[in-house]
Amino acid sequence: MTDHTDFAAVEAELAGRGFTRMAFELEKIESLLDLLGSPQRAYPSIHLTGTNGKTSTARMIDSLLRAFGLHTGRYTSPHLETVRERVSLDGEPVGEERFAATYREIEPLTRLVDERSAEPLTYFDVTTALAFATFADAPVDVAVVEVGLGGAEDATNVLQAGVCVLTPVGLDHTEWLGDTIQDIALAKAGIIHRGATVICAAQEEEAAGPILERCAEVGATIAREGAEFGVLRRAVAVGGQVLTLQGLGGVYEEVFVPLHGAHQAQNAAVALAAVEAFLGAGAKRQLDIEAVREGFATASSPGRLERVRSAPTILLDGAHNPQGMAATVTALQEEFAFSKLVAVVGVLADKDAASLLELLEPVVDQVVVTTNSSPRALPARELAELAAEVFGPERVEVAEEMPDAIETAVAMAEEDVPGELSGVGVLVTGSVVTVADARRLLKR
Repeated sequence: MTDHTDFAAVEAELAGRGFTRMAFELEKIESLLDLLGSPQRAYPSIHLTGTNGKTSTARMIDSLLRAFGLHTGRYTSPHLETVRERVSLDGEPVGEERFAATYREIEPLTRLVDERSAEPLTYFDVTTALAFATFADAPVDVAVVEVGLGGAEDATNVLQAGVCVLTPVGLDHTEWLGDTIQDIALAKAGIIHRGATVICAAQEEEAAGPILERCAEVGATIAREGAEFGVLRRAVAVGGQVLTLQGLGGVYEEVFVPLHGAHQAQNAAVALAAVEAFLGAGAKRQLDIEAVREGFATASSPGRLERVRSAPTILLDGAHNPQGMAATVTALQEEFAFSKLVAVVGVLADKDAASLLELLEPVVDQVVVTTNSSPRALPARELAELAAEVFGPERVEVAEEMPDAIETAVAMAEEDVPGELSGVGVLVTGSVVTVADARRLLKR
């Protein structure tokens, strides 16, 4: 059997657990990790939760830690093209051979746990255990781990990490986490364990309360954006932005970050503070500025205002909730001077599609609605009805399939444009799945 064949078989077995099956209880993952000899205890961890910005922040933290010479493991979700992206070693997705081999090692134990339980382990449970085992085996010096959903009952909350990161909390996944920002913040604050250092992005008042209460309850130390750290200055630069950051250990100047938007500057400030906390920098000690600059300069975040084509420019952005879309729209207005912009939009049925479209409307000339490849996708026809109400029917086109949607959008963008196509753009957005579908076509 070739390695690729085995990897494909592993992918199919994982998918067989139900990609979208949600089950929130830690007992099964704890049993599995106990049987594996608690690999998650073999290295220190930085654990991230929040509503938006988790993956970008995790990638920046990873990049900074590597600039300081550490071997890193990074676990993020969802993936764009392959499940291997969820499990990275030293900034690169693990290879097919390693992924399949680790899966085969843990598989007999997953079967054992499944047999003992009323419900089998989920897809996310198994990939989480696989990541932790991969990191222990590597071995890594530090793991950077993003929660899948929520915090308290997420499979990753077996870590009890020494450094916890909370990115901005907003309303998303209300069907699982609660209807108010307070409830959601309470669920997310569950990753804060006794004695942890908490790096917290600026939060709405309703979110700040539960987070501070949790810190007091478990004796955690909190550093807050705007008080202990933050963005002092930012300037738009070619391919990104140049920042002056207030860290826990002092001011860091002339830091180039190759990502767009004020939200990515905020993510950078959070990432820097998390790495300072992890490496023991603070009031008395600042991190080496050259290593910080190098770490940020090499950071990337695929599918986050990512340019994949030029003339016309095609940008991919995974914004899928109002908070995320608002950040994307602000970045488009500040950093891209499009004379004409057409959006390709595909959303999941459980998302607030109307709000996403309302936020996009002022910055987009026309919209092409489509259906992405998720089983939870909102059908293009239904999305078109919502879009017609927001944009007016004359600004809305429907293309059921992604290849047609991109082709239509590019044709619309190029229509009636005299001369240069440099000011013309297409934005693909509305869901990480929509972005993944487009990325597969455009990166070939």
